[in-house]
Amino acid sequence: MDTLFYVNSVMLGVGLAMDAFCVSTANGLNDPHMSRQRVLMIAGTFAFFQFLMPMIGWLAVHTVVTYFTAFQKFIPWIALVLLVYIGGKMLIEGAKGSVEEAEQKKLKGSDLLLQGIATSIDALSVGFTIASYSGTAAFVCSLIIAAVTLGICIAGVCIGQRFGTILAGKASILGGVILICIGVEIFAHGVG
Repeated sequence: MDTLFYVNSVMLGVGLAMDAFCVSTANGLNDPHMSRQRVLMIAGTFAFFQFLMPMIGWLAVHTVVTYFTAFQKFIPWIALVLLVYIGGKMLIEGAKGSVEEAEQKKLKGSDLLLQGIATSIDALSVGFTIASYSGTAAFVCSLIIAAVTLGICIAGVCIGQRFGTILAGKASILGGVILICIGVEIFAHGVG
């Protein structure tokens, strides 16, 4: 593994982390007073899925590539449905709740898992990109992607928290709109 390998892995990480960054920002908007432990849990979830998906893609290339190719056309649809569902839920809760209620709403674990899957499912195709790597190199590349994602998502949550405090009760609505827009963008990019 040379320097170019590490540079490429970091660049893959940055590219793949952008959707997770936006969703992390929306989560920070929704809960501007969350603890550091919660920030790490959110960023860690995104990092885990950004590690896992390229490895699954790499394994698929080396085992069941025909099944993965058939599944790939559903990736934009899955991301759209998951993010519109979560974003719509945030919109509805933000529209009908008071400022105090909006500040008390915390991201549920199940919603965080859905966000992790929705924002990283396109990383499955990275498995094709790194198919020529050895198992060890693919693992290291996926770890680098996860580390980059972790840092970017921590920054995203912190940025969201800063603006969430300023926006008070409307932050949940803005967060929901952001998630829906990300879902539509993933869908449009994947289908188009």
